[in-house]
Amino acid sequence: MRILRSFFIALSMYSKIPVPQFPWKDEDMRYALCFFPWVGAVIGAVELLWFWLCSKYAVGATAFACIGAALPLVISGGIHVDGYMDTIDALCSYQDRERKLAILKDSHIGAFSVIGLALYYLVYLGAFSEIKTGRQMTVLALSFILSRVLSGIAVVEFRCAKKEGTLYAFAGSAHKRMVKTALSLQLVLCVCAMLSRWFLGGAVVAAGMLAVFVYYRYKAYREFGGITGDVAGYFVTLAEGGAVLLVACLGYV
Repeated sequence: MRILRSFFIALSMYSKIPVPQFPWKDEDMRYALCFFPWVGAVIGAVELLWFWLCSKYAVGATAFACIGAALPLVISGGIHVDGYMDTIDALCSYQDRERKLAILKDSHIGAFSVIGLALYYLVYLGAFSEIKTGRQMTVLALSFILSRVLSGIAVVEFRCAKKEGTLYAFAGSAHKRMVKTALSLQLVLCVCAMLSRWFLGGAVVAAGMLAVFVYYRYKAYREFGGITGDVAGYFVTLAEGGAVLLVACLGYV
C-alpha cells in the first residue's frame, strides 16, 4: 500500500494524470521519486502514438510539431517549464545569491523568462518538425524518461539550496538507497533501449543529456548554492530541449 501511495504521489505531483487523492505523509513519500520517470514514460508513449497517427494520416509538419510540443505541457501541467522560466529570470538578474533565490520564489514573471521561453520553443518546434523516422521518435520518447531519471538522482545526490520547499521535502523524505537503486536501474534500461533502437542517436542523445546534467550541477551550485524545485524544472526542460535538437540534427547523418 505504501508503494502504491508513493506511485500516486509521484503522478499527482509531477503530472496532471488523474489519481486518487489523500493526505501526504512522510512515509508515503519515501519511494515517490522512484516513479518520477514513469511520468516521462506516459509522455513518451503519447508522443509515439501521436507520431503514428501523423504518419498514418499524413498530418502536416506544423501541426505535428505544435501538438507534439504541447503534449508534454498538457501531461505534466507545465511544472518544469514554470521552473525554467523562474530560473531564467533569476540567472539573468545578475544579482547576489540571496536575491536570486528570492526571485525563484516570486510568482511574477519577468521579461527575461518570456524571452527565454519564446527562444526555447522556437528552437523546440523547429527541431520537432524535423523528426521523420520511427527511430528518431523512439529515442526522443525515451528522453522524457531519461530527463526525469537524472532529475530524480539529483534530488537525492545534490545539495539543496534551501531547507524548505517541495524539493527539500521530497529529498528529506526519500529512502535514498532505494531511490538511487531504482533510478539507476531505470537509467541503465532507458539508455540500453535507446541504443538498441538507434545506436548512434541513442548514444549521442544520452551523452548530451548527461552533459546537461553536469552543467546543471555546476550552475546550480555556483549560482544558487544547490538545487531547488525551480532549478530542477530548468534542468528537465533544458535536457528535453537538447534531446529534441540532437535527434533532429542526427536525422541528417
